[in-house]
Amino acid sequence: MPAADRPAPHVLCVLDGVGWGPRDAGDAVHLARTPTLDALLAAHPWCLLQAHGRAVGMPSDADMGNSEVGHNAMGAGRVFDQGAALVDDALRSGRAWEGPAWAEVIAAARGGALHLLGLVSDGNVHSHVRHLHALIDRAVADGVRRIRVHALTDGRDVAPHSALTWIAPLEDRLRALAADGVDARIATVAGRMRCTMDRYEADWDMVARGWALHVWGQGPVWPSAVEAIHASRSAHPELDDQWLPAAVIGAPEPIAAGDAVVLFNFRGDRAIEISRAFTEGAGFGAFSRRGPAGEPPPAVTFAGMMQYDGDLLCPPRYLVSPPVIDDTVALALGRAGRRSLAVSETQKFGHVTYFFNGNRSEVPPGEDQLKVPSLNVPFNEAPAMRAAEVTDAVIAALEAGRYDALRLNLANGDMVGHTGDLEAAIAAVEVLDACLARLVAACAAAGAVLLVTADHGNCEQMLQIDKKTGQPLRGPTGAPLASTSHTLNPVPFILVDPTGRWALAAPAGPAVCGGIAQIGATVLTLAGVQPPAGWLPPLVRPRTENP
Repeated sequence: MPAADRPAPHVLCVLDGVGWGPRDAGDAVHLARTPTLDALLAAHPWCLLQAHGRAVGMPSDADMGNSEVGHNAMGAGRVFDQGAALVDDALRSGRAWEGPAWAEVIAAARGGALHLLGLVSDGNVHSHVRHLHALIDRAVADGVRRIRVHALTDGRDVAPHSALTWIAPLEDRLRALAADGVDARIATVAGRMRCTMDRYEADWDMVARGWALHVWGQGPVWPSAVEAIHASRSAHPELDDQWLPAAVIGAPEPIAAGDAVVLFNFRGDRAIEISRAFTEGAGFGAFSRRGPAGEPPPAVTFAGMMQYDGDLLCPPRYLVSPPVIDDTVALALGRAGRRSLAVSETQKFGHVTYFFNGNRSEVPPGEDQLKVPSLNVPFNEAPAMRAAEVTDAVIAALEAGRYDALRLNLANGDMVGHTGDLEAAIAAVEVLDACLARLVAACAAAGAVLLVTADHGNCEQMLQIDKKTGQPLRGPTGAPLASTSHTLNPVPFILVDPTGRWALAAPAGPAVCGGIAQIGATVLTLAGVQPPAGWLPPLVRPRTENP
């Protein structure tokens, strides 16, 4: 299409983790000074979108959304069953046990041990504890007699100090298996942000710490996981579960050659690096996998709950197939000859690229991708993160006039929200508001349409709420308990159109008018590209059309 005939460019701005909250004492968005956001809501058409539950492919509307499924839905333009739903169905139906992966795991475990590694909670974002119990049940039924669980504590997708809710009964159940002749116990425990669950290669040292703990049994030794957690809380009352120090439970017992290892997390971003450590050969160079006396890494039969990266085939062996997303916004833009740009800092780069692009690592035709390195510090200590630099990059690209479709993810609302620090979250929202002001001005100067939305909620609900009373839950001192998790709240969708061409397809205002999967067709419509058949309808329409 000649440049003169192209529609105006547009910018999709994803304010990660910024939902539409209760506007109360725990709502960082409500408490922050947000003159830009307030002006946009007052002067431009907007509505609310569902970003959780069935609207993004989760098993039920009681399930929170997350950045993975949110970006999948936006980039696919449709709703696909996501990791949690796929795994639930595969375990319930028995399909997870029918393929060669489980047979190979069991064959190895019968001659050695089965190691089950993952996040132990019911957060249903990276894992669910019921999946772990299903693996234990099936392994015992299939003749495995030595089981070791390597438990990562959550405190992020669930309440900050809730680990014992799942660890204590798990430890009791494993001990009880001795009556059936099964030697089963928790072997290691550590907070998810202390060990193992890095993403986007932001902190390989975290993975190296997990490797030393899980594989070589290096760390302080405690008689039980419950005692280790109590001791950590006594020594470090300021830490929530995601930061609990590593501990070895019982006698240190390295993973041995010939054992089987199953990573029971289903979400990909924080599973890829540890999977690579277990499956890559001599070319792996992220850290030394040798033992304390120089021992080579053990050759094990490793399987993931899912394949976490279909392009890298990581890991090669997995129990449940991931969703197959056969077309995406980026592919449709490329086919139509449109140029697109995706920008984020490291912490959300894979979401705005890999997940948005249908779980594909390769760069789609016509797309450029730009990653701004994240700061390697606790995010509540630097709530500005790299939002200004991400915004700089998008504004520079707008001014250059090379792109038809630009998208950016500003990570502050989610990453700072996960710390549970309300004051830092308020500061993060104010940073986002300043970035929005610059984007609005740059889009006006470039004649570009701006869409402002989010992938899920988080920082708009920074306090735990009693579901029966609607009031904040309080701890032993009477202080409100912080929330570090995502939420069930809808997210805003704001249309800022300096061209005057577009209107919302649904009535504007503080009501839910659709789901975030409709953003896919919206982006294509703005770019002058017909959405493929079967996609959910766009959220915008030309002003000349009757609503």
